Amino acid sequence: MQIILPSILVGRKMTMATRQEVLGLYRRIFRLARKWQAASGQMEDTIKEKQYILNEARTLFQKNKNLTDTDLIKQCIDECTARIEIGLHYQIPYPRPIHLPPMGLTPLRGRGLRSQEKLRKFSKPIYLKSHDEVS
Repeated sequence: MQIILPSILVGRKMTMATRQEVLGLYRRIFRLARKWQAASGQMEDTIKEKQYILNEARTLFQKNKNLTDTDLIKQCIDECTARIEIGLHYQIPYPRPIHLPPMGLTPLRGRGLRSQEKLRKFSKPIYLKSHDEVS
């Protein structure tokens, strides 16, 4: 679940509304982790998934604690919200992977590896933007 660490909230560029939204998402994630039940019903799975939610949130909060660009902050908030909603809907805390073959996207000209990497980056859904960077 990607959002911004509350320590960023002292930044000059963050508005009070954004600060409240970030704090609300932070609290929502930890409440979600506290009440989480694994879809399998197994206690071991529930413990692992709760720990994953907490570790993922802490890691991503730490990573983004120094963000000051309002667009990037908004993007992180959107990603967090999407991951929460998808997790609740599918009862899986892990991000849903996308399945694209390595050379499956057709570039405008040529089939160079750089253009493929760029196309793959742009085709990644919002809820996976930070997943590869952290995991």
